[in-house]
Amino acid sequence: MIDQLLMTSDQWLPLVFAGLMALSILIYVILDGYDLGVGILFMRANDAERDRMIASIGPFWDANETWLVMAVGLLLVAFPKAHGMVLSALYLPVFVMLLGLILRGVAFDFRAKVKQHRKATWCFLFWLGSLLAALAQGFMLGLYLLGLEVTTVSLAFACLCALCIAAGYAFIGANWLILKTDGALQRRSVRWARFGLGFVMVGLLAISLASPLASERIFERWFSMPQFILLAPLPLLSLALLATLWVTLRRLPASRDRFSWVPFAATCCLFVLAFIGLAYSFYPYVVPDKLTLYEAASSPESLMIILVGALFVLPAIIGYTVFAYYVFRGKATDLRYD
Repeated sequence: MIDQLLMTSDQWLPLVFAGLMALSILIYVILDGYDLGVGILFMRANDAERDRMIASIGPFWDANETWLVMAVGLLLVAFPKAHGMVLSALYLPVFVMLLGLILRGVAFDFRAKVKQHRKATWCFLFWLGSLLAALAQGFMLGLYLLGLEVTTVSLAFACLCALCIAAGYAFIGANWLILKTDGALQRRSVRWARFGLGFVMVGLLAISLASPLASERIFERWFSMPQFILLAPLPLLSLALLATLWVTLRRLPASRDRFSWVPFAATCCLFVLAFIGLAYSFYPYVVPDKLTLYEAASSPESLMIILVGALFVLPAIIGYTVFAYYVFRGKATDLRYD
C-alpha cells in the first residue's frame, strides 16, 4: 500500500506544492500589493494624510509579507532546482526588492519616532522602499515571462512590466484607501484610482499579448480549439471588472460611504483572474519552457514530510491573517503611539 502511494505521489505531490506556492504568491501580491501601493502614493499626501495612510496598513503589513516568505520557502524545499535557476537569473532584482523592503520596514517605525524636522526624510525613504520593491517585482515578472533570457527585448519588456506592476500596486493601494478612509483623503484616493486605472489596463494588455507571442506553446494553449472557447470567460470577466471599476470610481465617493468596498474587491478579483491566466499559460513549467514541476520537484518522500508541516503552518498563517483583518475592520483611526 505504501509503495503504491509513493508510486503515485510523484505525480500529485508536485501539483499540490505548486498549488500551495501559487496560492502564497497570489495572496502576497494582493495583500502586500496594496500596502506597497499605499507607500507608492505616500509622497502625494500631506503629513496628516500620511499618518492616516500608515494607520490603514499598520496592523497588517508585517503579516502580509509572511506570504512572500512562505512562497520562497516552498520554492526552496519543494523545487530546489527551480529555486537555484530562478534566483541565479534574478539575483540583482531580488537584491533591489529586499533593499526596498528593508528601507520601508525601517522607515515605517522611524518616521514616527524622530523629530519633526527629520520626519520628511523617513517619509521619503518609506516611499522609495515601496517603489523599489514594486519595480523589482515587476522586473522579475517580465524576465520570468520571457524565460529568464537576458536580451534587449526581454529587458525592455521587463522594464515595462516593472512600471505596470508599480502602477497596479498604486491602484490597489488607492482602492484600499477608499475602503479604509473617509473625508478629504478618500476623495483624493478616488482621484488616484481613476488615474491609475488606465495604467492597469495597459499592463494587463501588454502581459496578455506578450505571453502568447513569446512562446508558441502558450499561443497554442490559448488560441486552439476548444480551449479558445473554454477560456473565453477569463478575458470577458476581466473586461466586466474593468467596466465595473470605471463606473464605480466615477460615482464615488457616494453618500453614507456606500460602494466604497467595490473598487478594492473588483481589483482583487482582477488580480486573481490575471494570475489564473498566467498559471494556465505556464503549466506544467516552473521555469518557462525549461524546467517542469516534475523535473524540479524534490523526492516524493521529502515532499510528503514537508506536506505534513505545511498542513500545520498554512492554516496558522491563514488564521491569524483573517483574525487581524477582523479585529481591525472598519475605517482607519488616527495614528497613535502612546
